[in-house]
Amino acid sequence: MQCEFCQAELGENDVVCPECGKPVAHEIEGFENAVLIQQTLKTIIDEYGREAVEDTHRFIALLKDYLPEYDKERRLLINSLLAGSLKFMLDETDSGIGITRTRSCVLSECYVTEEAADFVAICFAYMLGIVYDASVIAEHINNAEKAAEEEDEGDAPAQSGAPLKINSKVFQTANAARFRISGNVTIPEGYTKIDSFCFNGFGFMRTLKLPNTLMAIGEYSLSECKRLKGVDLPASLKKIGRGAFSQCSKLAVIKIPQGVLEIEDDTFSFCESLEVVEIPDTVSSIGAQAFSGCDKLRKLFLPESVKYIDNNAFTYCPELTIRCYENSYVHKYCLKNEITVETVVKGAELTAKMIEEG
Repeated sequence: MQCEFCQAELGENDVVCPECGKPVAHEIEGFENAVLIQQTLKTIIDEYGREAVEDTHRFIALLKDYLPEYDKERRLLINSLLAGSLKFMLDETDSGIGITRTRSCVLSECYVTEEAADFVAICFAYMLGIVYDASVIAEHINNAEKAAEEEDEGDAPAQSGAPLKINSKVFQTANAARFRISGNVTIPEGYTKIDSFCFNGFGFMRTLKLPNTLMAIGEYSLSECKRLKGVDLPASLKKIGRGAFSQCSKLAVIKIPQGVLEIEDDTFSFCESLEVVEIPDTVSSIGAQAFSGCDKLRKLFLPESVKYIDNNAFTYCPELTIRCYENSYVHKYCLKNEITVETVVKGAELTAKMIEEG
């Protein structure tokens, strides 16, 4: 491997070039295009300056222009920017602390894996010319965790209201097994996540009551629940996994709570009875086939926060009309993909009733 700046040979564990002293781009497990993306981000700051990345909306627009073919990575970077993660690297004088705080923000606000948080932190660090030394970052993380533990131990007595983490208490397939032939299911308070494929194919379930502590619904966790008609998503919910409600053919209404950042691939695909969907202004992207095959979906308002929609997100939705703000990304997307669109005056109050009656 060679340094991209001076072409000097690099050692396997080099974090800076021994010749020119510039940071070295990192390979990242699970992200095969990581080095190329780091170099692309560096190109953005070289061409447009630091001011361009300090302006979140401008930076997001540049990411769409410079990374059009890398959907997964681009969405992850955009969601991290919207969560405010980059500001820690921009504002913190100690680069190690800045990287650690950026990484922590991505983990806590975007509900992603450790590897995904590392990817974001490494990409932003390389873009800003900051050396990412894994051993130094690990030391900062350990120190932060130790400080948090000491703070928790200092609370007397232990408090039940302590902040919950996404994996604090996972409702697993084994927990769901006893509900296999139940019509009405209630998940007790305290659970923070429904595990992937947990209720997949539960054909008898008609209603599902979720706890107010729930933060994440795993991939395909409720897919193919053919009789599921009603589920109220709690305000605590932050992440809905890929295919979570796919092929729930009786599901008619869904209200996505504030705080959810992304509607992932296949989330509501082939929900044939789905008519009313409320999408909050925290959602920034809609993945492939997210609403594909939703035959009865007629009206859908997409807020200005949406900055990415996959070309196949709304295939096989013959009655669909999308409402959005004029000249927004959504408006341009609808025109490009020949989806019936109605524009509304920016700032207009849109309620679910107005959307349904419109």
